[in-house]
Amino acid sequence: MEMRRILSLDGGGIRGLVSCLWLAGVEDALLKAGKPGVLKSFDLLAGSSTGAVIACGMGIGLSPTQLADLYRAQRHTIFPGIAERLWSRAGRVLAHGPSAPKYDGTGLDQVLQQVFGDTRLGQLKIPLLVTGYDTLSRKPVMFKSFLPRHEDLLVWEVCRASAAAPTYFPAHGMMIEGRPCSMIDGGVVANNPTACAIAEAMRKDARVGDSHELVVLSVGTGERNRPISLKSAQEWGALEWAVPIIDVLFDGSTDSVDYIARQLVGDGYFRLQTELVVGLDDLDDVSATNLAALEALAADYLRQAATQKKLRQLVKRL
Repeated sequence: MEMRRILSLDGGGIRGLVSCLWLAGVEDALLKAGKPGVLKSFDLLAGSSTGAVIACGMGIGLSPTQLADLYRAQRHTIFPGIAERLWSRAGRVLAHGPSAPKYDGTGLDQVLQQVFGDTRLGQLKIPLLVTGYDTLSRKPVMFKSFLPRHEDLLVWEVCRASAAAPTYFPAHGMMIEGRPCSMIDGGVVANNPTACAIAEAMRKDARVGDSHELVVLSVGTGERNRPISLKSAQEWGALEWAVPIIDVLFDGSTDSVDYIARQLVGDGYFRLQTELVVGLDDLDDVSATNLAALEALAADYLRQAATQKKLRQLVKRL
């Protein structure tokens, strides 16, 4: 199985829309050069959290543009507004206490089931790797569509497992390899799954004798740059850190993986990422204003001369 060309997709909640728009830009560049679209230009897809949803969506044949439309159309179902959220939370607070997750996950379940239906992981059109974390065994789980013991897993459940961000959504219970698991967000393992995909390619494909033979496209969702003041970092306890620490951990691991991948792959490594404007960095801000701003940010990044040069170099390598 050839795994020389890798596409890796970060987590980031609603900011997955940015990834979809950047992938649409990659697809345009490929088609203009007379090459196949994104799906046929890579041998292995990897995704964490919202990146897992995008990767699996491409795996069933959806284009980046169709996936962007999905984010636009279903955002309020996945991340309900305050009225619906408070009504749901009131019941959950009684049952689970005041620290219940922000969302009950029913909207996310509904959308994933609608998109993927009864499709199994082994039925996807391209080899795919998705990250997750099992809180029962306290170990990472690497879902692999090409692994016989994973091929019968429902795609919607794999996506739900990888997208169960702590404090935002409840953990997802499912059976994996004959044992019960309590799955939470793949970002806990690797919000940027690029290094996991590189390791898998080098292990699986005997023709990849050196990491420099790989071509890797790693797609972000925008990089948070909102500072946490020294005063806050010194004074915050468990309550204040509860939500911010998730973003800090996800962002920190994303940047470290970016460094590792650059060192391993060299000129064959391409990263699409840009800093977010403060206020556009929430995982669950689905307001029309925020969506318009994210779309503008994605479009501006694609228009930059440096990005266009990067896309031309990538297309030549694929």
